[in-house]
Amino acid sequence: MCTIMEEAARGVTNHRIKKIAEREGVTERFILDGIASGRIVAPCNPAHDPIPAAIGEGLSVKINANIGTSRDMPDIEPEIRKMDIAVKYGADAVMDLSTGGDIDSIRKRLLSRCPVMMGSVPIYETGLTAARKNAVVEMTEDDIFSGIEKHARDGMDFMTVHCGITKETVQWIKKADRLMDVVSRGGSFLTAWILHNDRENPLYKDFDVLLDLARKYEFTLSLGDGFRPGCINDASDQAQISEMMVLGHLVKRARKAGVQAMVEGPGHMAMDQIAANMRMEKQLCYGAPFYVLGPLVTDIAPGYDHITSAIGGAIAAQNGADFLCYVTPAEHLSLPDEDDVKEGVIASKIAAHAADLSRGIGKDKDDRMAKARKVLDWDTMYDVCLDPDKAKAYRARGCTEKQDGCSMCGDVCAIKIVNQYLIKEDDVLKPNPLQKKFDCD
Repeated sequence: MCTIMEEAARGVTNHRIKKIAEREGVTERFILDGIASGRIVAPCNPAHDPIPAAIGEGLSVKINANIGTSRDMPDIEPEIRKMDIAVKYGADAVMDLSTGGDIDSIRKRLLSRCPVMMGSVPIYETGLTAARKNAVVEMTEDDIFSGIEKHARDGMDFMTVHCGITKETVQWIKKADRLMDVVSRGGSFLTAWILHNDRENPLYKDFDVLLDLARKYEFTLSLGDGFRPGCINDASDQAQISEMMVLGHLVKRARKAGVQAMVEGPGHMAMDQIAANMRMEKQLCYGAPFYVLGPLVTDIAPGYDHITSAIGGAIAAQNGADFLCYVTPAEHLSLPDEDDVKEGVIASKIAAHAADLSRGIGKDKDDRMAKARKVLDWDTMYDVCLDPDKAKAYRARGCTEKQDGCSMCGDVCAIKIVNQYLIKEDDVLKPNPLQKKFDCD
């Protein structure tokens, strides 16, 4: 049976390819060639069959929203509401990172109602199961691969797998002048496992087993950044780059096996390093789609890290990142609530769209907004904006009487004043839609 990647190499199109091409405004051949080359991925586990979407070179920037329970907050109902909110406000994918409650039941229930691409990090569940019996370092190689297969069988479209953490790359953590060492949860599990057992990472050593599972269940590998920088000081060091070099090698092996793969990246990083890191990934990983967490451009904004992340995400996507993982205001502080999820999604959507504009994608939306503002067409403005309810609430604030403008300018609205008197050469024969209206004000 051929994989999605192999079908694309044969030039075989289908309804998913057609939908993706239509959404992106490109040809089906563009999508097929991108998937066949590995520069585009279209995560789709047949057991889930999400809304057709693709990530990668030449496409609009996509965003992911993380949800999931914890030990202290194990109730699934809030996570369902968070997922619905994330999708409502434009998340292209959702990841279930649950670590509390009945994790298997939670995953299956979320998958059953998730319309978009869904991902997970199977080693979370595997490591936690081992930890609650004895210790994380006691998980076996069979435990690790069985956990991945369970998530694949349930329908996960993509999975984070920390294959770049090896006995060799772990040595760079020992040598590095890091302040925070390893901040990736999955990365910490495998780093501790390697150090305790003095054995090679099974996900690297037996990468062919992982490829066989990916072929069997048709899930996309998200090659995880276990050594991503967790603070500004730790960015762009030997540990981070050594892991990326390993991942580049594994990208080639995945492509040879007909398995879709993308690469994950930082993390925390100063703005002046972001562009170079994006170019480095594209070079070292052969143009594989790049999936970044942030990057967060400063460490001093707890409660506002959706903003630090959006700044870094916009720069990253402008310079080649293809997939942004949102960060919420609760990052570093707590499990996010529903409002946090909404704020995180919208901040990430702003970053993605800003980057798209720099790449010549999506300007029609901004033009539509500008034209609506020109004639004070509030209904159209609300229709175009990312959060109509918030926009309506702000406009209503302070208004004491019916007016065309808003409470900031009131009767001295710049647009109203100029529209009364300015007639452009191209508009001589056109009626001014606001002339009569303003003359009566």
